[in-house]
Amino acid sequence: MYHKSVLLKESVDALNVEQRRDGVFVDATFGGGGHSREILERLSDKGRLIVFDQDQDALENIPQDKRITPVRSNFRFLENQLRFLGIRSVDGIIADLGVSSHQFDTAERGFSYRFDSQLDMRMNRNAGTTAADIVSTCSKEQLSKILRDYGELENAFKLSSAICSFREGLPGKRIETTGDLRNALEKFFTPQTERKFLGKVFQALRIEVNQEMRALEDLLEGSLRVLAKGGRLSVITYHSLEDRIVKNYMRSWKAGGLFEILAKKPVLPTEEEIQDNGRSRSAKLRYAQRTDKKI
Repeated sequence: MYHKSVLLKESVDALNVEQRRDGVFVDATFGGGGHSREILERLSDKGRLIVFDQDQDALENIPQDKRITPVRSNFRFLENQLRFLGIRSVDGIIADLGVSSHQFDTAERGFSYRFDSQLDMRMNRNAGTTAADIVSTCSKEQLSKILRDYGELENAFKLSSAICSFREGLPGKRIETTGDLRNALEKFFTPQTERKFLGKVFQALRIEVNQEMRALEDLLEGSLRVLAKGGRLSVITYHSLEDRIVKNYMRSWKAGGLFEILAKKPVLPTEEEIQDNGRSRSAKLRYAQRTDKKI
């Protein structure tokens, strides 16, 4: 399986597709296509679904359906891509911000410390900067900021110093593989703390490589401009940095009279879902509805 969708029914229910079955909807993170297929089940023959993904591997999974329009692009360009398609407003947008199981489980993509492979981490493999470039060229101060801000690691400067010292002894002074990075930081974790610690390090680098926080802000701002009155935004996050951004944007929209927040607290996966799909454990769903005309 390419990817098992998280909070599938809950996130698509949040879009209220049945009330706008002839409408235009956007899946900003196609991935394995689970959310898209669920939306298609609820759309009429006149409905339309625009699916975004910057990873070519994901777009190869698109079902043959005349209602689907694929867009190979980062979702941060949502508004411009829709305009290119002649679409000025949409009835719903869904975004699942998690890394797909396929990306985690494909060794050469470099997203996981479980494999010794090239330290890549690019969602779009045509993009320029890899995680290897970052850990091999950034200063101690730059690396420390990335690890602190995106990995929420308290000893970020010690970690960045260790990385910079380790790379001095490597050919070309470059950390090229996940194994190199692991070796650079081995004194900072034990077998008991390895998973959590390296998870935070790899998360920080992945966010920096793909500019994920800035892309999310661009997606939210674009959503504000393209959602029709009554249109809904459904977003699944996986860590506190993402969730904080989504929560604060929705709160500011509510304060400005632009949106109604439809769930006071984030929707969490059930225990049954967590047991069935451990990667859903940290997921949170927030959704809101546009209450005025788009700006």
